[in-house]
This record gives sequence, C-alpha cells and structure tokens, in this order.
Amino acid sequence: MPVIAVRLAGHDDEPALARIDLATWTAAVSPAPAPVDADAYRFFTDRTVACDVLVAEVDGDVAGWVKVQSPTPLLSHAHVLQIGGLAVDPAHQGAGVGRRLVEAAVQECRRRGARKVTLRVLGPNAAARAVYESCGFQVEGVLREEFLLQDRYVDDVLMARHLTAVP
Repeated sequence: MPVIAVRLAGHDDEPALARIDLATWTAAVSPAPAPVDADAYRFFTDRTVACDVLVAEVDGDVAGWVKVQSPTPLLSHAHVLQIGGLAVDPAHQGAGVGRRLVEAAVQECRRRGARKVTLRVLGPNAAARAVYESCGFQVEGVLREEFLLQDRYVDDVLMARHLTAVP
C-alpha cells in the first residue's frame, strides 16, 4: 500500500499540478473548456492560489491536488467552505489518493472554522460522487441539465458535509 502524504502547495509545485490538471481535464469532469495552449497553461491564477491548494504525494511524487475555497465573499457565508476542484494523476487513480485528499480538505475546512463543506460535481461523474459519498458528503440538490457538454445536457450535483450539528 502506498504512503500518501498531504501538504500545503507551494509555488514550486506548479509544473506538477498543471501536468495533472491537463492530464485529467475532460468534459466528463469539468464544464470549463480545456486550455487552448497547454504550453502556456498556469495552474496558479488569481482564482487558484497556493495557500488554498493541498497536494497529495505518493512516495514523494506529486499525485494529486484539492482546492479549498470560500464560495462567496459574504461574511454571512463565512462558515461555509467549498472543495473547488480535485484531480488525481491517472497513474495514481484507484489507490486512495482522491479519498485522502477529500479527507484532508475536510480537516482543512475544520481548521479554518467551517461548519459546512460544499462541492459541485457533474452528474455522470460516478467515480467522484462515490468518493465524496464515502467521505460523508450527501446530495443537497441537483441543477438539472445545467451544462451542455459534448452535445448532451448534464446535471450539476450539489453535495455537502456538515462539520457540526445543525441547530
């Protein structure tokens, strides 16, 4: 069984994170268009900063990442954090890296004081949904036919995990 360690990302991780992002970017997992120029692709942007990204390493090699972010800037919504993306290197898929990243993201949300963690996942992405459900996430809503991907309408599934008892 591989040793999976999770840590905060650093800027020197960018090439590995970009490589994983590009290797896993399909219409089955993301409604966003694929990058036009893979050579110019940058993982860290104004929307993805290193302090919001956790990196999984398997035996010292970068194997995946998860982004934890605030879904809105509203103070009244500060108790909710969101998993805003997750990717596992195809060479490491099926080895528990995704589950370990989700668990680490939940712990990071707790550390930041969140009461609830949310995420959005495309309806047909059964593998990701199974990982999220195994980590305690439940479906809170479905936006039917939210995206048109490859000439097919696809649902956007809203999932959440409550970190404290709801009063």
